[in-house]
Amino acid sequence: MKKVLIANRGEIAVRVIRACADYGVGSVAVYANADIDALHARLADEAYGLDGDRPADTYLNIPKLLDIARRSGADAVHPGYGFLSESEAFARAVIDAGLTWIGPSPATIARLGDKVEARKIALQVGAPLVAGTPDPVADAGEVLAFAEQHGLPIIIKAAFGGGGRGMKIAWRLDEVEELFASAVREAVTAFGRGECFVEQFLDKPRHIEAQVLADQHGNVVVLGTRDCSLQRRNQKLVEEAPAPFLTDAQRARIHAAARDICAAASYTSAGTVEFLLSTSGAISFLEVNTRLQVEHTVTEQTTGVDLVVEQLRVADGLPLSITETPVPLGHSIEFRINAEDVGRGFLPTPGPVQRFDAPSGPGVRVDSGVQSGSVVPGTFDSLMAKLIVTGATREQALARARRALREFRIEGVASVLPFHRAVIDHADFLGADGFKVHTRWIESDFAEPLAAATRAEPQHDASLLRTAIEIDGRRMVLGLPTQLLRGLADAPGQGSAAEPAPAVATNAADLPSPIAGTVQAWKVAVGDEVREGDLIAVMEAMKMEMQVHAHRGGRVTWQAAAGTFLTAGARLASVE
Repeated sequence: MKKVLIANRGEIAVRVIRACADYGVGSVAVYANADIDALHARLADEAYGLDGDRPADTYLNIPKLLDIARRSGADAVHPGYGFLSESEAFARAVIDAGLTWIGPSPATIARLGDKVEARKIALQVGAPLVAGTPDPVADAGEVLAFAEQHGLPIIIKAAFGGGGRGMKIAWRLDEVEELFASAVREAVTAFGRGECFVEQFLDKPRHIEAQVLADQHGNVVVLGTRDCSLQRRNQKLVEEAPAPFLTDAQRARIHAAARDICAAASYTSAGTVEFLLSTSGAISFLEVNTRLQVEHTVTEQTTGVDLVVEQLRVADGLPLSITETPVPLGHSIEFRINAEDVGRGFLPTPGPVQRFDAPSGPGVRVDSGVQSGSVVPGTFDSLMAKLIVTGATREQALARARRALREFRIEGVASVLPFHRAVIDHADFLGADGFKVHTRWIESDFAEPLAAATRAEPQHDASLLRTAIEIDGRRMVLGLPTQLLRGLADAPGQGSAAEPAPAVATNAADLPSPIAGTVQAWKVAVGDEVREGDLIAVMEAMKMEMQVHAHRGGRVTWQAAAGTFLTAGARLASVE
């Protein structure tokens, strides 16, 4: 390889760009309109625009990505995580274009990326797992039939996705139909495919995973375990390595199952095998993520292995630099720094980052996709950065984490820092009387009040106006930020290009938008009668759906049009 195109954005694109520099190859970034001045676009050796705003038009658009690879002279593609990282079609398209795919083979992605097929492989090698549908379900009726046969709760999961998107837990039969529809919509938005399957859901399980590396020479190595139980809406918030409070037998069982599953699937590159650990101590296989994980950093810190460089080595046909499971080098904890308001139920808060002062010092690493002056778009993931703290022991890592979290300052958008500062001293997390954190712990057990953040400033218009120009006899396309042009038009003597501000909720009848996001669908129409608490709309922000309920009973007299982007607090509907 000589030049790698990174088909992603944000902090993972920055992470891969740095690994390319360390490995001695060039890097090519791509960017959506809103990311034209993002950190990854500025750090790469080259950067090319994707001419679009939505995921489907940009980071999920295979023809555009391959065209940029051709134009830039890239000879390899790294998909990062999310977006197309687990797409068999993308991997095949990259290889068919004569480029090197940095990841497992398309055939392996197809087998393990299909969560149903992965279950079959797990059964073949003797890995433990709960009951589930043998194939994707056709409709909500099949989900209901499974629930009636196996009992509640059940979990509906995107068959071709990950990262918590397209994943819904049903506790009642009357919510199955809407949750199935929501899971399908999220899966289509995030992954381009809506197939879902169903499994029994283990109540209050821990989420344990094993990091695997494999090369093209038959070497398969499990580097160790991670605990990723601290989650909100199936999105991980805190991860640590090695997974604490496991018995030697449990750790050995997880290592063996992960290794056997990957070996059976002829795995290459970095991958993660995920498990659930029930309160009874039973282990159940969950899925295989055929890509790099967000939380790969804690494994790097406790093994001394650069996982991204290992991916590059494997793609170049080189053997792994490590051949057996290493003894952990201390303990590491990662805190995801999302643009979310913890005082308002972890609502996404896109907008401008006015201040981003990251901590430093012994044992502190920060992987970031933003800095002061960056903008967090509302159309993509809410992850801004990751704080990774390492110590010789878990206790030292916790002490350093307290210091680092005190130092961290973010202004302009809300962040999850208040939650991290609270959880780091919670008895259930510290584990003196046993580790009591589980995947729904935040929703069911975490009761500490957290203040709502100051309202984030309205997100600026990130669109671009493109026009053809000629430079030195060569036609080129120039993209100018709409905000810049509006500022020029608003200058003295230039008239005004200002647009009317969106309607703001001003009276008791108005229902304010709870988030900055897009109106995905309406469940009621103008003129309908509703009761307080009725589901009336679905909104989407940062690739996650949110249900909106009526704030009062009455008749719906006005609605924002479906597809409209609203700032937090803007009028969503009126109920008289």
